[in-house]
Amino acid sequence: MIQQQDVLIIDFGSQYVQLIARRIRENKVHSVVVPPGISLREIKEVSPRGIILSGGPSSVYDKGAPTFDKGIFTLGIPVLGICYGMQLAGKLAGGTIRKSGKREYGRAVVKFDRREPLFNGMPQEGVTWMSHRDKVAKLPSGFHSIAGSANTKNAGFAHPGKKIYGVQFHPEVVHTANGGKILKNFLFNICQCEKTWTMRSFIKSKVDEIRDEAGDKDVILGLSGGVDSTVCAVLLQRALGGKLHCVFVDNGVLRKGEREKVKGLFTKNFKLDLTVVDAEKKFLDALKGVSSPERKRKIIGRVFIEVFNASARKIRNVEFLAQGTLYPDIIESRSFFGGPSETIKSHHNVGGLPKKMGFKLIEPLRDLFKDEVREVGKELGLADELTARHPFPGPGLAVRILGPVNKERLDILREVDWIIIDIAKKSGVYKKTWQIFGVLLPIKSVGVMGDMRTYENTAVIRAVTSTDGMTADWARVPYDVLGEMSNSIINRVRGVNRVVYDISSKPPSTIEWE
Repeated sequence: MIQQQDVLIIDFGSQYVQLIARRIRENKVHSVVVPPGISLREIKEVSPRGIILSGGPSSVYDKGAPTFDKGIFTLGIPVLGICYGMQLAGKLAGGTIRKSGKREYGRAVVKFDRREPLFNGMPQEGVTWMSHRDKVAKLPSGFHSIAGSANTKNAGFAHPGKKIYGVQFHPEVVHTANGGKILKNFLFNICQCEKTWTMRSFIKSKVDEIRDEAGDKDVILGLSGGVDSTVCAVLLQRALGGKLHCVFVDNGVLRKGEREKVKGLFTKNFKLDLTVVDAEKKFLDALKGVSSPERKRKIIGRVFIEVFNASARKIRNVEFLAQGTLYPDIIESRSFFGGPSETIKSHHNVGGLPKKMGFKLIEPLRDLFKDEVREVGKELGLADELTARHPFPGPGLAVRILGPVNKERLDILREVDWIIIDIAKKSGVYKKTWQIFGVLLPIKSVGVMGDMRTYENTAVIRAVTSTDGMTADWARVPYDVLGEMSNSIINRVRGVNRVVYDISSKPPSTIEWE
């Protein structure tokens, strides 16, 4: 059931849909992504201040192309169509969409009608980011053009009476100069939104919600020590106090010193009820000889459920399982268009654990993006060291070791990773990157150490910059820092004689190697 929101974003398969949602929230206005099949009744119940129609890969004339109920135009709610969203709005309103004589991808100069409220305060023209093959050839009745480019005279349109607007370009991406200004104009000049979405208000309402949901029952949380689970634990503790029980499973594929660090932090600093389970042997036995990344993930997930369930059964009165699921996990785990989505990697398991474990589910962070989770942590009084920790995969170092996983290779990678992180923090690189870590390859090469010939492992340094992990660029780490990392690894880690640096971006690569 959709709750009251300020702006609804109807997703037609855009690669930028999460970016649209984040741009709205950066203006302290709440946004939620919904499928094209949302009904008029649901929209009326929500009574949003505005509706945004996202872009998408389809043509409006494709068989089975996603669409929406054009009755939306009769609700009096302001609508902004972006790219495909503009074309679809134009088609449903009675206009004509045609293939463009020249497809337009990348930067394009657009001239704006600055008299329009959508372009208030804009320069006369500016660089935008286009990504389309169709265009609005004939405007619907009552619409007029408000922007144009060399490729299309209708790069933007408006029907002021019905408060319907459209832009052919993407204002949500950084490549569009003043794109943020256009979104602000839509939010505040046209939709009359209010800046009510803050993490302080979120905490207050979420604490009340958790208390109402849990009632007099206890809640159990699988604690990993990462940003999401840490913030989730502290938020739950504020709501539930001693009714929260945390379980930390040492699965044997953790970073160096992680178990001791988590145990000390949460028992001494936060006074949480924490059970630490040593399950290293159980996990490594199950992983023995397994090279497939997907099989590794599934094995680790299965064994985690077994271990966690055994610990949970020892705690009385527990009825709820808490998870640190985030909003991107929710968006990525559902198919808006009815078809199966491709499995890229199965480590989010959204909504998957409760059915297998017999608990009801509480997901306090499911409405938040990663940067919002960090803000919540700060509002809760967590130190920067905790809120600024880099993401760490659920399957841990098992998916940073290419090929079979065993104790020896894990110990090598732990030392490699420890050195990379230590030097990254001392040099200031850690704060400037989204993630930086080590990878161990199933490749050995010849080296020379002193007068001895060696034949040892190759390690990779992987560092990326990003805002949300959906896209990422390889980080330009200074050569002297990379040199110090490489020299330290080769000199201090027995079993590694070669270090390489990964300069691949996402896409087409992924941040993790598996």
